[in-house]
Amino acid sequence: MTRIKNWMEENLKGDPIIWGIVILLSLMSILVVYSATGSLAYRTAGGNTERYLFKHGALVIASLIVMWAVHNIPYRYFAKLSLLALWVSIPLLAFTYFFGSTINEANRWLTIPLINQAFQPSDLAKLALISAVAGMLAKRQRNIDDWKRAVVPILIWIGIICTLIAFANMSTGVMLLATCMLLMFIGRVPVKFLAMVVLVGILSLTTAILLGQRGETFFQRIEKFMSDSDEDLPYQAKHSYIAIATGGIAGKGPGKSEQRNVLPHPYSDFIYAIIIEEYGMIGGATVLFLYLALLYRGMRVVAISTRPFGGLLSAGLSFALVIQAMINMAVAVGLVPITGLPLPMVSMGGTSLIFTGISLGIILSVSRGDHEDGFVAESPMERKLARVA
Repeated sequence: MTRIKNWMEENLKGDPIIWGIVILLSLMSILVVYSATGSLAYRTAGGNTERYLFKHGALVIASLIVMWAVHNIPYRYFAKLSLLALWVSIPLLAFTYFFGSTINEANRWLTIPLINQAFQPSDLAKLALISAVAGMLAKRQRNIDDWKRAVVPILIWIGIICTLIAFANMSTGVMLLATCMLLMFIGRVPVKFLAMVVLVGILSLTTAILLGQRGETFFQRIEKFMSDSDEDLPYQAKHSYIAIATGGIAGKGPGKSEQRNVLPHPYSDFIYAIIIEEYGMIGGATVLFLYLALLYRGMRVVAISTRPFGGLLSAGLSFALVIQAMINMAVAVGLVPITGLPLPMVSMGGTSLIFTGISLGIILSVSRGDHEDGFVAESPMERKLARVA
């Protein structure tokens, strides 16, 4: 036990509570995805139910390895990398919109050659925009009241990226806009300027609704959600409610879900309903608590960070992950219209799991502090003194 403890202290640095939350959610993910993909495996893999277990398990392990690697990188490097990633994201999003793989009447995916793995450029753009906004806010803290120099450049980037994402993925565009607004509020942007963010968001989403691929679907889902008629209840929502209602307090038990055989995408969009069906309200409440704990620990990093960029970066990425989780869970229980957002760290996914690992690795990097002031000390002796301190 002592060796294991020493190894963990040496290699798993940063907030230990965040590490614990991630490991618990990863274990839950493997168990629930294995159960939820049973019928999918029989339809597409000739009854080989272990195929998706091994594939998803490998991706979960890969995301943990990526998270570990990223958490060893000083977070300051991500300020410059985010701007490069933004410039790369624009042509990628545009190319995907016109030439990407069409799934559910939307072009959201590009297929990576050689490995034949689907990739959503919106995952890269989302991570890049949050990091870039945090960096721009940190640099402009002294003149944050300057409309033209401090706020306008941020608004331009938010408008461009959110519009391009919303063309094919409205829910992600709305979520990213809300995250950026919260980040700007934490970054001490005056409220009168935040009103301009709302205006930019309205223009961006209106453009996406009128010109994008999901405008009609957007209005249909809002209309069905507002309807009082049970006949207008979407098929997915109906079976999600059945799964939750039959789960009870303790659930039916692991692997005993019945709705996984009829509920569309039970391993991604509606995985929370399967969690409640198999593990009951106890399991559902536990998952909810873990995400709230992740938000709390991510915001605690803001309080202990000695530099604005680190605090804003941790806050933005924490908000993005937890808001997405809350939307996914709210869809399952019928609090918001149906969206296509997966449950972070739990839903079956490809590169989305990797980008989630990157986000968590950055949060952990910030939680490590200022990396023993290695960027401040000018000599080896000063660095040693900084470590002692």
